[in-house]
Parts: sequence; structure tokens; C-alpha cells
Amino acid sequence: MKLDTLEDLLVEQLKDLYSTETQLSEALPKMADASSSNDLKKAFNEHYETTKRQLNRLEEVYSKLGLIHGKEASEPVSDMVKMGEELIRSEGNPIVKDAALIAAAQRVEHYEMAGYGSARTFARELGYKDVENLLQQTLNEEGTTDKKLTALAEGGLFGTGLNKQAPK
Repeated sequence: MKLDTLEDLLVEQLKDLYSTETQLSEALPKMADASSSNDLKKAFNEHYETTKRQLNRLEEVYSKLGLIHGKEASEPVSDMVKMGEELIRSEGNPIVKDAALIAAAQRVEHYEMAGYGSARTFARELGYKDVENLLQQTLNEEGTTDKKLTALAEGGLFGTGLNKQAPK
């Protein structure tokens, strides 16, 4: 990787975000299947649909910038996905497992929010207003997803939070 310009950095951020969304689109259906809570299954399935739209939006960004996406894998996200796969295979109290799946999903959400926020700012600095707007739209969705996961864990969105139901 060679970072001589802010544009180089934007491209690297976009590659990482594309990899992140691709890996997440593969992991979310598995996380939904592993959830014991119907509300959590629904949340992961909705998140999957949102992730597909975000991938399409990133493809639009790539097109606007004349880029071609590759098959690079974001190592931090690969590690988070592996952790999620371990949780899926884990045994124990189903409510605790659901809480762990929410925590794993939120780790990825926070990683994405940092990436989209940075990429959006770089696009703004480079004068790519259309790209900035597309990235901001996704950043907003990531924040909404994070809030929904928090509400599911703590209660308020679907009733009693999973964290309150888990044995202490």
C-alpha cells in the first residue's frame, strides 16, 4: 500500500469498507440462524438487507471514482467474523449467546462507522460531493443499526432487553 495523497487514502478506506460489507453480508444470515430470540433474528435479517443496499451504494461510489473493487480482505473484520463464528458454535444459555452475538455485531458496526466517517471526510476534502453524500447515507444507517442493537440488548425496542433476561 502506498499512501502519497488523500485520494490514495480514500481508495484504501473504500477497499476496506467494501471488504467489510462483503464479509458482513456472509456472516449476518449465520448470526440470524444462531439467534434464539425472534426479535434478534429479525434485526439481523433487516441488517442483512441494509448491508446489501450498502454494498450497492459502495459500487456506485466505485463507479463515480472510476475504481474497480478487488477481493482484498479486511483483516480486522476477518478476525471479528471469526469471533462471531466461534460464538455461533458456542454452547450455553441461549440468551447469553444472543447478547454475545449483539456485542459482536456492534464491534463491526463501530468499525464501519469509523471507516465511513473517515472516508466521507476525505471525499469532502477532495470535492467529491456525490461520494460524500453516499457515504454519509451509509454512515447514518450504521448509526441507526447500532442504536437498534443497543435497544434490543437493553430493552425499549422489543420489550425487556436480552441483557436483563440473561442469568447473572
